[in-house]
Amino acid sequence: MAKHAVYLWTLPMFHCNGWCFPWTLSAIVGTHVCLRQVRAEPIWAALAEEGVTHLCGAPIVMSLMLSASDTAKRALPRPVRFFTAAAPPPEKVLAEMREAGFEVTHLYGLTETYGPAVVNDWHEAWSFLPPAEQARLNARQGVRYLPLEGLDVRDPETMLPVPRDGETIGEVMFRGNVVMKGYFRNPAATEAAFRGGWFHSGDLAVVHPDGYIQIKDRSKDVIISGGENISSIEIEEVLYRHESVSVAAVVAMPHATWGETPCAFVELVEGKAADGDSLRRWCRDHLAHYKVPGHFVFGTIPRTSTGKIQKFVLRDQMRALEGATEQVDA
Repeated sequence: MAKHAVYLWTLPMFHCNGWCFPWTLSAIVGTHVCLRQVRAEPIWAALAEEGVTHLCGAPIVMSLMLSASDTAKRALPRPVRFFTAAAPPPEKVLAEMREAGFEVTHLYGLTETYGPAVVNDWHEAWSFLPPAEQARLNARQGVRYLPLEGLDVRDPETMLPVPRDGETIGEVMFRGNVVMKGYFRNPAATEAAFRGGWFHSGDLAVVHPDGYIQIKDRSKDVIISGGENISSIEIEEVLYRHESVSVAAVVAMPHATWGETPCAFVELVEGKAADGDSLRRWCRDHLAHYKVPGHFVFGTIPRTSTGKIQKFVLRDQMRALEGATEQVDA
């Protein structure tokens, strides 16, 4: 960040020390622009009126901004740098942010790694690729920060690195002095987390031939249907590409025959319409048949104060739907 940057606070300062931006902005004699609430209208107003140059936020913040009304959106006097983390950003959202005048940098990490510790370090040559290809590349998590000693994707059983083929799935693991020492007064959890000398993230990913990692799902979010592993992120990515979908989250729902099937929770874009049948047809056109959600629930999707979708809340809601009809409007 250059001196005198103007930073808009959509990321909470209490979350991982605001990714250290409270100190960064002060060190470079920058300007802190604060919001009382993360809402689309004040964000766009601040971008235009305060000369904002940088902001951070979860992908849900980008979706919030993009779904704002045309009257709320403002023309940006200059490109704005947006740093996103907390969940894999959908390719559609990345492409739309670029069209809206934002330069999005994709970060990845956990509270246990003191926030972001991995960055999708952009290659200049990628800037000359078609927009869709740029979005696909930017959706990957990337490579380690310099202060992080080790980043790898390994088989959690054998602890061997997975092949760099972009297909073989393993668990993302970290090591280095920016990784936590352990969980407070919980030695059993600490021992399990550091099994084999690496911090186990619980995220499942692949490594591409160029060394960039890409998350495919959280281990606890993988849906096992009829013996097949289904990535909830893959289904969410397809749903996000539908013009009427603003936010999507997919969880496993028990099934008497297949064990589990996908259940999709959906927030619609304001003024747009869609129902379970239309979204099911959309998914069938873009996914293998067994990956298509059996249930669609429409309504507000719960989030944490940092913008992460609370899938554990959705699972509780989903349990109440067991035995319900195939489509549910909430």
